[in-house]
Amino acid sequence: MENLDWDVLEEADWLFRKMVRRFVKERDRINVEGIALPGMMILNKIIREGEQRLSDLAEQLDLTSGAITALCDKLDGAGYTVRRRKEGDRRTVLLGITDKGRAMFERNRSVGSRCITLLFEGFELEELAAQNRAFEKVIGNLEGFAEAILELASQNAEAPAQGSPERKQNRVATQSRYLTY
Repeated sequence: MENLDWDVLEEADWLFRKMVRRFVKERDRINVEGIALPGMMILNKIIREGEQRLSDLAEQLDLTSGAITALCDKLDGAGYTVRRRKEGDRRTVLLGITDKGRAMFERNRSVGSRCITLLFEGFELEELAAQNRAFEKVIGNLEGFAEAILELASQNAEAPAQGSPERKQNRVATQSRYLTY
């Protein structure tokens, strides 16, 4: 990491965060027959794999439990899904799909594939493979990310400031061109 140019790292960080923000903003504008795109992902998963526990859906679709609950409330309210308690374990809630939900998903099956083709349009196969490897590295780097940053912040709070004020000012100016934290 020491051999990498700080400007390149900083730009990669900024572009990554910009991409994520823009994707979420665009994704959140999509509403298919009253259902947000993540709701369509839930329907797809139930169609492919059968009833799902809400906690499993949250984990597998990388959504919070609150987001899953809100999406499932919408799906239930529209008559697309139904919740039921698991026999033998009343604490476990399973989400199933109704005929109405299955029909709505089938009408809009092309939405998911169109999302993917729009996102990755213009990429060569080799570029996609390289991008996949890069995404895997970033995902791996995110393991323990919050803990490492919180530990550093804790250490910084306990340690006296080091270096001259002028040197610090130069370092801050150099390292903040893209930062928007």
